[in-house]
Amino acid sequence: MAAEYATFGLAPATRAGGVLAGGDHQAHRDFTDFLVDGDPLLHRLADLDAVSPLAADVPPAIFTEQVRALLLETPAPLPGGRYVLYGCPECEDLACGAVTAVILREGDDVIWRDFAWQTSPHADLDRDGYHGIGPYRFSGAEYRTALTALLDGAGRPRRRVLLIGPRVALVARLAAALRTTGIGADTAPDTDAVPAGELRAYGAVAFAPTVPEAERAAVRAAFARAGAETAFVEDLPPVVPLLVARVEHALRRGPAERHRLVRLSATGTTAEIEVASPCRVRLTAYRLDRLRRTRVSEVFDGLLTTGAHRLDLPPETVRGRSYLVARTPDAVLVAPVEHPAERAGSRGRTHGPPRLGSGP
Repeated sequence: MAAEYATFGLAPATRAGGVLAGGDHQAHRDFTDFLVDGDPLLHRLADLDAVSPLAADVPPAIFTEQVRALLLETPAPLPGGRYVLYGCPECEDLACGAVTAVILREGDDVIWRDFAWQTSPHADLDRDGYHGIGPYRFSGAEYRTALTALLDGAGRPRRRVLLIGPRVALVARLAAALRTTGIGADTAPDTDAVPAGELRAYGAVAFAPTVPEAERAAVRAAFARAGAETAFVEDLPPVVPLLVARVEHALRRGPAERHRLVRLSATGTTAEIEVASPCRVRLTAYRLDRLRRTRVSEVFDGLLTTGAHRLDLPPETVRGRSYLVARTPDAVLVAPVEHPAERAGSRGRTHGPPRLGSGP
């Protein structure tokens, strides 16, 4: 057993939802992640799409039960003193797979060890163990203080979005899509009659394209008077999956350095992506043709290593008014495809699949 101590902490985290290219919906989940020596434990598990049991949308009684289990106030839910640290974000069924670990006391300290991927009540450490992770020894006082704070409601996120604008078809479709992914969405023409307490319940505000700047300013001022820390989404493209992605980005929780997806930009037929840790990245292009129809293309889906990368994009997928959406398990970014005039006549790349290259 390692004698050195690791620091223990908690941080807000998100499993990004959205409307995927094929029309499927991916559930949005807010949860509390574990920090080991200041970094999210989930990031040490490579390409894992999962959430902790400390999810915001579970009933309060179950949430409290999960916290008390991690505090070792109740018996371990799995044989061998094993506890679920991350599970399936869609159904949370053990059969879908979960990351588990043995949690025990040693004096006043708390030990997390024998991490494993588990799909049945018993873990096979030889076959499914995370041999490069742990064991971690935490100070008991630090550990208990962080988890006990959750019992007072600390860290429970705001997951609602307010859509400002007339009840036109685009706003109605966006609200419906957000609700399908698990994000509460309300619509209103303005905030004149909304109490300050309700305004503080919104994590993001999205303006319809037709809302004049004077009305937008009035909405921002109302949120400022209410003391609400709210993100504002503007300049919306008229494509529902893109709008959902923009809202997901606005709801992103915690500092940028705790997210895998750091940066996305696109110029001509080249995308530049930066990731903070190895993970799977999916890149989707949305193009509006001359008849304002939306063309959707999956242009990349693969593992990227830590750092900045360039991806070549098939020219036919990003000509004209186009946008890129990049997704990792915990984040989503949207970027318009810029077409500098000086490059307009020099796009002579092949139409093959995107090629992964080293960073700039």
